[in-house]
Amino acid sequence: MQFMQRLQFILDSEKIKYENQVLAELIMKYIPDWRRIINECQRYGMSGTIDTGILVTLSESSIKALMKDLKSKNFKSMRKWVTDNIDVESSKLFRIIYDNMVEYVSPTSVPQLVLILADYSYKDSFVADHELNVVACMTEIMSQIKFK
Repeated sequence: MQFMQRLQFILDSEKIKYENQVLAELIMKYIPDWRRIINECQRYGMSGTIDTGILVTLSESSIKALMKDLKSKNFKSMRKWVTDNIDVESSKLFRIIYDNMVEYVSPTSVPQLVLILADYSYKDSFVADHELNVVACMTEIMSQIKFK
């Protein structure tokens, strides 16, 4: 409750519009990572409004776009995709790739993909720059995995 009030005070001071229900859901989503909550509000609030868009998860079409970039080894486009979707937690992204790998990856590459995802998922707990870690993971997938 105190954190919610403090967050509302900060947003009011910065003249950023928000919905109380969205703030409550955001807090519940990332509790107890207070810095993450503030960072999400800061990043998303640059538009002047915090709404339900801050809670959006990856869509199926977005994952298809990433997989297309990985298959075609388009580093520039993959890196842009990662930057555009940096609000998605790395662990969730890795899990989505894992859950959908049979659709996109050659059966002989599945074990290697599992090892890559597990390795970068582990590293994600220790890295200073999560974006760099995700880009490194995607780059390794590009170079070592055969796609359908």
